[in-house]
Amino acid sequence: MPSKTRIRTAAKRLVVGRPFRSDDLGETLLPKRVALPVFASDAMSSVAYAPQEIFLVLSVAGISAYAFAPWVGLAVAVVLVVVVASYRQNVHAYPSGGGDYEVATVNLGPNAGLTVAAALLVDYVLTVAVSVSSAAENIGSAIPFVHDHKVWFCIAGIAFIAAVNLRGIKESGVAMAFPTYAFIAGVVVMLIWGFTQIFVMGRDLVAPTAQYELVGEPNKLTSLAMVFLVARSFSSGCAALTGVEAISNGVPAFRKPKSRNAATTLLMLGGLSVALLLGIILLAERLHAKYVLDPVSELHGIPDHYQQMSILAQLAKTVFAGFSPGFYVIAAVTALILLMAANTAFNGFPVLASVLAQDRYLPRQMHTRGDRLAFSNGILFLAFSAIAIVVAFGAEVTTLIQLYIVGVFVSFTLSQTGMVRHWTRLLKTETDPDGRRRMIRSRIVNAIGMVMTGTVLVVVLITKFLAGAWIAVLAMVGMFVLMKAIHHHYRSVELELERAAETDDGVLPSRTHSIVLVSSLALPTLRALRYARATRPDVLEAVTVNVDDRDTRTLVSTWESSDLSIPLKVVASPYREVTRPVINYVRRVRRESPRDVITVFIPEYVVGHWWEQILHNQSALRLKTRLLFEPGVMVTSVPWQLDSSDRLARRGDEEFTAPGDTRRGLGPS
Repeated sequence: MPSKTRIRTAAKRLVVGRPFRSDDLGETLLPKRVALPVFASDAMSSVAYAPQEIFLVLSVAGISAYAFAPWVGLAVAVVLVVVVASYRQNVHAYPSGGGDYEVATVNLGPNAGLTVAAALLVDYVLTVAVSVSSAAENIGSAIPFVHDHKVWFCIAGIAFIAAVNLRGIKESGVAMAFPTYAFIAGVVVMLIWGFTQIFVMGRDLVAPTAQYELVGEPNKLTSLAMVFLVARSFSSGCAALTGVEAISNGVPAFRKPKSRNAATTLLMLGGLSVALLLGIILLAERLHAKYVLDPVSELHGIPDHYQQMSILAQLAKTVFAGFSPGFYVIAAVTALILLMAANTAFNGFPVLASVLAQDRYLPRQMHTRGDRLAFSNGILFLAFSAIAIVVAFGAEVTTLIQLYIVGVFVSFTLSQTGMVRHWTRLLKTETDPDGRRRMIRSRIVNAIGMVMTGTVLVVVLITKFLAGAWIAVLAMVGMFVLMKAIHHHYRSVELELERAAETDDGVLPSRTHSIVLVSSLALPTLRALRYARATRPDVLEAVTVNVDDRDTRTLVSTWESSDLSIPLKVVASPYREVTRPVINYVRRVRRESPRDVITVFIPEYVVGHWWEQILHNQSALRLKTRLLFEPGVMVTSVPWQLDSSDRLARRGDEEFTAPGDTRRGLGPS
């Protein structure tokens, strides 16, 4: 029967797969056809709920306000086109994978870069939370069980996507390809068939909600309030732009030529997003579809136990009337793309975290690649953070959407500002007329992007701050402060080592003084004594602490009757402590011979079960922890393997591969 360890290892290999060697990294790079679903699933999924959010906000002003929906959608599309054009300049100028963070850091300074990084990290977490919560909401419309347990559904969905990404970028891309392409194809077919029926076949298509009366408050809204409402619908619709920046962060994941392939993928992403966004809004307005926050109070004429359908579901039900498989296909691929949209964040967050770790703004572990050459620690951190957000907000999309997109527009604005300064700096030294024309054109594109994204950022902050965006802003500030603190710590350690190197004269210690800690004259103690003796110290002694008089007398008697020539010293402990008397004794030896180096040998059991660790080695663990803080003292553990440890020793080399070993060339061949 296989051991628990082997079962765990088999489960890990089933989920993650076999390890990749470091020189296999090139095999994980993405062609454009795979890169599109990897990096575009978030942007593609946004067209499933961005139009819905526009209609939701405008519904407050009544049915007449829906006339603004196409214009709001057009404004969002214009911003999207400008952002895509701007980021095509970014991927050519900065292909290393730092994305907005690198652009802002190089051109605007470290604080601006860190602001962008904090905004993106928070927004990536929210992207996962919003995407899976929206998927739960859509699936819950058809499956009541999911609606009643949507938090657990979201947790399971996040865990699944994390597991897929732990298998590596290329495999996650293959896994995401079907939902993304199926969604694109399904919505395109629905739009073409819907408009064909209306304009070619002359059919009068009407959405299921068209028969219900929308109860708004158009007469109670002043002109200023109406402007604010339209602006808020625009800010909600700008959720369609989320995910565009992920490609600039993921350029290293593309096959060569990396920059050109990334720019082409951006162009495909922008074209598809604009077409689908405007198509859905225009068809929804033509079919008189309605979507509100509270159907019971805002829709008159609805039946009892009415369950509101999403805008996309209403369009599919209308367009494919009489052909129910069409409706169910759209519902299924929409739910899948919303669930898979989190995959964009799972590709962007770990890469950005790796770059930040390399710059010492995050723990170094974030820079380590796992068995499958993916940034496993970043993936796991993102998964747990998103789960915490989902649980905290009960997977409520309406609440989560208020926190959304602030971070991405902070990064958009600072990135485009940085790019303007980038081209300005290069123009000062460029003399080639063709090169200058290209740079001037690129600067104009980025300047337009800077103005437009900055304006959207202001609109988003004004219309969403009190509704919940303040939480996202607070999280960004907290992340900024945390990363500054981490960087300060790493820098402090570096300076401390530099100062120590200046004062280190390289003089060897005059003598070595070895101390073997003894509790009984058992085989582990004898092994420690022999090993200490083999190191040939100048002074070697055994030390025991008198916690129990009878046990101490027995030990001394046994020691004296043995053939051991090493002296045994008994340290008094009136309060029956072990740690403090040993520390005091070591300090006394250190004071008497400050130029000596003291080595403390501690016998330890190596066990095979977690509960055995509780029963053994507790005193040794406390002693080691305290002794590590004593200057001039070295601590050496001398292991004694119990039989239970054989279960670990029999594990294969692969099972002992630690995270990052493959990257460092220490994994199995």
